[in-house]
Amino acid sequence: MTLSAKTKYKAKKIKIVFFDIDDTLRVKDTGYMPDSIKAVFATLKKKGILTGIASGRALYGVVPEIQALKPDYFVTINGSYVIDKEGEEVFNQPLSRDLTKKYVDWCQKQGIAYGFAGKDKPVVSEHTPLVDDALVPVYGDCDAEPDFHLSNDVYHMWTFAENNAELQLPDELSTEVRLVPWHEHSSDVVQNGISKASGVSQVLAKEGFKPENVMMFGDGPNDMEIFDYVGLKIAMGNSVPEIKEKADYVTTTVEEDGIFNALEKLGMVEKKLNFPQLDLGLADGPVATIKTNYGNLAIKLFPEQAPKTVANFVGLAQKGYYDGIIFHRIIPDFMIQGGDPTGTGMGGESIYGDSFEDEFSEELYNLRGALSMANAGPNTNGSQFFIVQNANLPYSAKELSRGGWPEAIAEAYAADGGTPHLDRRHTVFGQLLDEDSFEVLDKIAAVETGAQDKPIEDVIIETIEVAD
Repeated sequence: MTLSAKTKYKAKKIKIVFFDIDDTLRVKDTGYMPDSIKAVFATLKKKGILTGIASGRALYGVVPEIQALKPDYFVTINGSYVIDKEGEEVFNQPLSRDLTKKYVDWCQKQGIAYGFAGKDKPVVSEHTPLVDDALVPVYGDCDAEPDFHLSNDVYHMWTFAENNAELQLPDELSTEVRLVPWHEHSSDVVQNGISKASGVSQVLAKEGFKPENVMMFGDGPNDMEIFDYVGLKIAMGNSVPEIKEKADYVTTTVEEDGIFNALEKLGMVEKKLNFPQLDLGLADGPVATIKTNYGNLAIKLFPEQAPKTVANFVGLAQKGYYDGIIFHRIIPDFMIQGGDPTGTGMGGESIYGDSFEDEFSEELYNLRGALSMANAGPNTNGSQFFIVQNANLPYSAKELSRGGWPEAIAEAYAADGGTPHLDRRHTVFGQLLDEDSFEVLDKIAAVETGAQDKPIEDVIIETIEVAD
């Protein structure tokens, strides 16, 4: 789904973001929560944007990893119980005892099991495989207390039935409560006028916000009212169709970092970048050793950031394509270039036959020692490559940062050199590994050259070996 200009404009008004839990922040059936969720909450907090949980769950059903995110508000039990991060009650509205009694009478006449969400614990009328299949993944083993409602506050109730989709409340109940399906065999029984939306409205009243200041991430039927209420609604990729229809934007699934991806597109969070060139010991990828008549150049390759380029280089190397080829262009304080079997700078082809597309990564740069693809313009990569040798840069880290380079990369450029003007023009796919390799690089860069920067005496690539 395309993110519209209108949706981006709405995002600029957001002061608080609410999240459903099940199949939004985490996968209900497996408990999986992406690591990116922690970054989302930390970044929003840093930007001064409040966060909240808006869930059908009670607070005791909010799992520890969600509580550890330290949201500013918990709108729980479908809006009937709301607290702030200090545990102070913002809204507290249980069902009337008369209503819960009428509900139990109806369930008993229907011959179905029922349950209650109390303030401090959930209970069920009985334990059966059908009841436990629905509730245990959410609340664990619940006490069986069929008369719990007679002496405890109840905030919402549950149906448990094989024919749950066919259940209809009688008039005496439907005027006060409604069924909100959430499981094949269960529905929440929620007080009319109470919903996640009404719970969020209590938060807005306290903060002095308007609905247009609220963003909501959701996926299920109990998010319908809040999607109608808030200014910006984002549906998860795994959402029910009705929620997707109401959404301003449909993001990817929980497992695909749907929340982070949506907020990144809206400019509300930034992707955390890793710069493998700055810590080669932690980088995954094979090592290529370019053996020359001047010594060896050991290079770490980066298949994660430039998969097609690395595959091309490794494929050519393994079939001996580079054996005996010269470095045909050498410019001191710039780079050394090779990979052309004709030795002219005009030849060479990729393992794909034709030239192939650039693979520019936000995580790789033309730092001193970078292995980068030579080209004749955009998307014209073949077999030729160069290694950046320049050690002197006339720019400070501050100037580069102002120009848009990440701070860590700007500092590396300023300290060690490189060719930042080649970034986003040539695909970086490797980095020299050690000081011995840099000594060989500088020795090659210092050779005498003639016309078209070609060495007077050949600098030869004897072979390239690749080891995982």
